[in-house]
Amino acid sequence: MQRFFQFTRDLFDPAPAAGLGITLKPQEKRPAVKTGPAGGATKKAAKKTTVAVPAQALLQPLAPATFRHPRASREVLLDDVLVAYEFRRSKRRTIGFSAGAEGLVVSAPQWVPLYDIDKAVQEKAGWIVKKLHETRQRHARLESARIDWRHGASFPFLGEPLMLVLDASHALAGVTAELAGRTPEAPAQASQMLQLGLAQHATAEQIRDVVQAWLIRQARRIFTERLQHFAPQLGVQWTKLSLSSASTRWGSASADGSIRLNWRLLHFKPSVIDYVVVHELSHLRVMDHSPRFWRTVASVMPDYAELRGQLRDEATPRW
Repeated sequence: MQRFFQFTRDLFDPAPAAGLGITLKPQEKRPAVKTGPAGGATKKAAKKTTVAVPAQALLQPLAPATFRHPRASREVLLDDVLVAYEFRRSKRRTIGFSAGAEGLVVSAPQWVPLYDIDKAVQEKAGWIVKKLHETRQRHARLESARIDWRHGASFPFLGEPLMLVLDASHALAGVTAELAGRTPEAPAQASQMLQLGLAQHATAEQIRDVVQAWLIRQARRIFTERLQHFAPQLGVQWTKLSLSSASTRWGSASADGSIRLNWRLLHFKPSVIDYVVVHELSHLRVMDHSPRFWRTVASVMPDYAELRGQLRDEATPRW
């Protein structure tokens, strides 16, 4: 019965106020002392004066780090971090937590009262704050890796910066994209240039499409060469190469010898590409990730673990 009344109260509780209210203890008032010409104090006390200090200035040093979901309906202070989260009632049997790009979402069954939900959130404080920080950092890395499709911009090709140069004269010669050496006026960080047969006023979509078509051509050539190089070392035969643009998978292999590789691998340095090629070719001998499989990979690539870590940790350019 007590839980029923608590749940009823929860339904009619006012929504939490936005922000965190902090009460500051007023300073003790002291009488003002008036000094005379010689610097001594006069007997007559000066009038008391009040100096108004903006509350925002007082609160600013105390303001906690904040994670605020765009549809937040509740908020809580977790380990000195203010977390405003979206709260949902659902048909699930337990309280669930999801920390995503927008922030924290807490889902709970219809019968669970708010005080139990608040307790559960506090118990998960460490996990919640850690996941929110990781998500924010990952989002920042992704945004910093976004490609700016314009003349003079650059993106990684085989692990090195490749600068885009728009020149309509190349289109007249039937060239849509052509790799060229670095010129003296090119930025120091650009080791090569990709000359595109497009006018300076080409749209971002036009530039992106031309670059993607060029990369796909390069991917088929480079991947074929690396497959032919490593297949004899592993004692396997591949039958077909397909290219993909999946956002979560770099490659796959089928028992019939078919290999599928993501053309976006061309953003990474050649040794990382070789790791993925060896990984998929090794599956033609061992179709799982057992210790025997990893021994097969190591037989031709002893440092595969380091390369695998680079593939996992480096931010892939966003298209």
